[in-house]
Amino acid sequence: MNAALASLRAGAERRLPAAVLNYLEGAAGDGLSARANRAAFDRIPIVPRPLAAVAGGDTRVTLFGRTYQHPLLLAPVAYQRLFHPDGECAGALAAQAQGGAMVVSTLASLPWKEIQAAHDGGAWFQLYWQGGRAATSEVLARARADGFSVLVFTVDAPVKEATFALPPGVAAVNVREQVAPPTGASAVFDGWMAIAPTWEDFAWLRARWDGPLILKGILHPDDARCAVALGADGIVVSNHGGRVLDGAPASLDALPGIVAAVGARVPVLLDSGVRSGADAFRALALGATAVLIGRPYVWGLASDGARGVAQAIRILRDELEMTMALAGCRRLTDIHAAPAAEDFTPPPV
Repeated sequence: MNAALASLRAGAERRLPAAVLNYLEGAAGDGLSARANRAAFDRIPIVPRPLAAVAGGDTRVTLFGRTYQHPLLLAPVAYQRLFHPDGECAGALAAQAQGGAMVVSTLASLPWKEIQAAHDGGAWFQLYWQGGRAATSEVLARARADGFSVLVFTVDAPVKEATFALPPGVAAVNVREQVAPPTGASAVFDGWMAIAPTWEDFAWLRARWDGPLILKGILHPDDARCAVALGADGIVVSNHGGRVLDGAPASLDALPGIVAAVGARVPVLLDSGVRSGADAFRALALGATAVLIGRPYVWGLASDGARGVAQAIRILRDELEMTMALAGCRRLTDIHAAPAAEDFTPPPV
């Protein structure tokens, strides 16, 4: 990990109460999936390509009609006032200032409208299913009224485990308390899963959201194919940072299969485990259009509010640029696997 990013992490560790830090850094079960994320990135070598003409390069990417200065999006993270009094507004300000985008959680601890205003109207909205179509429809209407145009539907965490008691003054201020699941012989099958979304609910959502709709939490190629067939405009390959199903594959390991399954029909983004610009490069090399970062920007938030988030983004972007330069890539579109020998064309001299 970059020393500057490690310094932000150390600052977060100094400032956050132990319970909050454990919530931030926690993983499901024995942490198998969280460790798999790191191991997957470490297995991918980056080959230097000296003598390439890369002067004047950039990291710009276009997603859903808008061009960003870099492919490092801020992932949705709930209850950000746990980490700093300015909460989600700090991240929104930093994302805007750095020419990127933030995905705002359903469970944000500040009003969505304030966060969107801090982002100058450019934030994306992450949706958790609200236990039924009526309640979910209310959230969609609020999100639309608050100026969100891109919807990221998270589908990989239908079973909630309440393992952390929020302190006074921190809450999901934008949504009603979720209806308790029904009871039955199984707390899972007759409880939480009875109110979890299905493919039919995704089709219903697609019919009611007229902007870009991205499905987050996909690890199986068949699920990616189904999502695109039902109208998804994008896929986020994610194991939720290793926080849901312990033993799920690393997001990076699942990425090539998802990219192959959907082809060029929709952009594929990578979430979970990105800790450096080199990690972002690896994901882009395997077919991702952009990546989402989570814990690294929260370390910045906890350390120094909006300035800390901006610093985290800049650190990762600088690393990405350096990696691209050393690997002979002038644009994001240059980041790809080496051509077959028969396709090789020497550069003009």
